[in-house]
Amino acid sequence: MINIDTIRSQFPILDRRVYGRPLVYLDNTATSQTPRRVVEAIEQMYFNTKANVHRGVHTLSQEATDLQEHTRERVARYINAESTEEIIFTRGTTEAINLVAASYGNFLENGDEIILTVMEHHANIVPWQLLQRNKRLSIKVVPINERGELRLDVYRSLFTERTRFVAVTHVSNVLGTVNPVKEIIAEAHRHGVPVLVDGAQASPHLKIDVRDLDADFYAFSAHKMYGPTGVGVLYGRRSLLQSMPPYQGGGEMIGHVSFEKTTFAELPFKFEAGTPDFVGIAAFAKALDFIEETGMENIAAHEHELLEYATERMMEIDGMRIFGTAPGKSAVISFLIGHAHHYDTGMLLDKLGVAVRTGHHCAQPLMTALGIEGTVRASFAVYNTRDEVDAFIAALHRIAPMLQ
Repeated sequence: MINIDTIRSQFPILDRRVYGRPLVYLDNTATSQTPRRVVEAIEQMYFNTKANVHRGVHTLSQEATDLQEHTRERVARYINAESTEEIIFTRGTTEAINLVAASYGNFLENGDEIILTVMEHHANIVPWQLLQRNKRLSIKVVPINERGELRLDVYRSLFTERTRFVAVTHVSNVLGTVNPVKEIIAEAHRHGVPVLVDGAQASPHLKIDVRDLDADFYAFSAHKMYGPTGVGVLYGRRSLLQSMPPYQGGGEMIGHVSFEKTTFAELPFKFEAGTPDFVGIAAFAKALDFIEETGMENIAAHEHELLEYATERMMEIDGMRIFGTAPGKSAVISFLIGHAHHYDTGMLLDKLGVAVRTGHHCAQPLMTALGIEGTVRASFAVYNTRDEVDAFIAALHRIAPMLQ
């Protein structure tokens, strides 16, 4: 069980008012809010321990380095990685996926095939398409059924002797569907094919164990996990990371540089060129502390209760259409009211203090498959309450007649 008042007291922004009404923040899939301890860690570091990491013998540099590397150790434990060498810091999930596409993509040849799914975020589509500028690659796409679940029968049928890579989202940012990634990975490995999992929407809500999943790559972002913006993580199987060329060149990722030849640093630094956001990385550890102290099981149970309650109440509204009804889905509800435009719905909700997301949610191919342009998306976090759901439902009842 969680004490919701204790949790909410750690998030000052939740006391805000919007248009004179208490803020109901239901845009957590885009970015979660940040507890006080994370912001205090950032302030503390800027005021007391700001110095570049891994590059100085002086005390501040050593302290900053220790804080960054402490977070690397925390992340490795959080996802059950075998070693800190497998934890690469990036600017977010998007950069992590681009890193893999650009670096591992060097091993792909003309005629090779990549398997994606129709529910992928653009960040797990466009990087693979960029590879097609230089190589004649074929991208195959797994469709969904009417409940928003992947067609695993089709997925299995897509493998050929030219299949070289699979990239799949763990949780759909639109439908909330939790994909059976362990089964998906096992099937790919039967064909000798590595798999990248986009975990941006799973990491705040599910316990992640990369060794149990047998994932080759797993990417996620701090800002969706109550952490700072501009910090992401790429987990990579050590043997694969060792074989891959650097993604970017610059300071920190080198062993020795001359104009004749450059040698590269060992993992994980081979993939961390330039000055990282060491302040944000250090503060991310505090967000992980918050999650683990609250308990992922407690977070998941609370969000599931809100999801079920909100879904039931929303269906009271005439013309309500919810997209994504897979069992065990994450706490995301994408919807439309009749044929009203999603933007109009979102704007009216905002006037009533309710923050939701509208649009295609960086998943235009999925919207095309659903036969729509976009949706309104409400998504929940551990600090949301039943009272906020009631306020959201009351707002929907108020605006629905305006949209008919």
